[in-house]
Amino acid sequence: MRVLIQCLIVGAILFGIISSIKRKKKILALTGMLLAVAATALGGSSVQINDTLRDGPAIGLDWFLLDLFLMALIYVPLERLWPQYPKQGTFRNEWTLDVVYFMSTHLPLQILSFLVLLPATQATKYLGVPALQGFIARVPWILQFFLAVVVADVAEYFIHLALHKVPFLWRFHAVHHSSKALDWIAGSRSHFVDDTLVRGFILVPLMLGFSQPIILAYLIFVTLHATWTHCNFGPNAKWIEKYLVMPRYHHWHHTSQKEGIDKNFAIHFPWIDKLFGTYYYPDKWPDVYGLEGEEISPNFVGQTIEPFTRRKRTP
Repeated sequence: MRVLIQCLIVGAILFGIISSIKRKKKILALTGMLLAVAATALGGSSVQINDTLRDGPAIGLDWFLLDLFLMALIYVPLERLWPQYPKQGTFRNEWTLDVVYFMSTHLPLQILSFLVLLPATQATKYLGVPALQGFIARVPWILQFFLAVVVADVAEYFIHLALHKVPFLWRFHAVHHSSKALDWIAGSRSHFVDDTLVRGFILVPLMLGFSQPIILAYLIFVTLHATWTHCNFGPNAKWIEKYLVMPRYHHWHHTSQKEGIDKNFAIHFPWIDKLFGTYYYPDKWPDVYGLEGEEISPNFVGQTIEPFTRRKRTP
């Protein structure tokens, strides 16, 4: 962990130098370099822990920063090398708002999902269907994983549909759709009520028949794939986009163009939308994103509080 922290600090300095050379606006690069130098001056990765460590899981700020850095390391180069919207840039409008969501909502709920795995697995002793559990346990691991993804995607389809169609739930889900530009971190913009509902509807059916390792594998997969589908990434593999949701497919779910509104609810498999009549996938990309005929608070605090008080969705 200390080595990863040191790599994070060194990477921040190097990327800050590169950014300060290539970008006209130097403030972000210089701020990042200043923070990295300050971290080094304060001890960096060599800071000693005064308290006695106890056995069991623990989450610190270093884990949050490393997760953010590693996700950026995966997706930012893809978006810079092959962007669908080259003028959008990495530091687009409202990117700081999405970083706040990543740190305050996305990561804590990811951690919570992993932490509930053990007690949830124990609960399946009482809630699970023995015949179903036995059947699933006998099939190959890769098939178990595929079945878990299918079950989770069908479950998420229906809660996702409800989030769009039930006015009270839409107040929370509208936050996720408020971004006027999509990239890898835009998917993190989600109200905690929205995220909690979705995660619960996914985990409950999975707990009834699948083992802890399979559920863990799915949580890792959905984290990477859901982030990927929001990317500003142009290339598409036509042989795979028929079977697996790609960025262009999910981008149409986020458009404010009338033809794409309330379409493409599936997270992983486009055929689920075909099955339920909500499939829309033209050969082009959307022209505009965001909310149609509706405005919400532009800041994190307002977006967190507002859904509890707003009463209607603009048609």
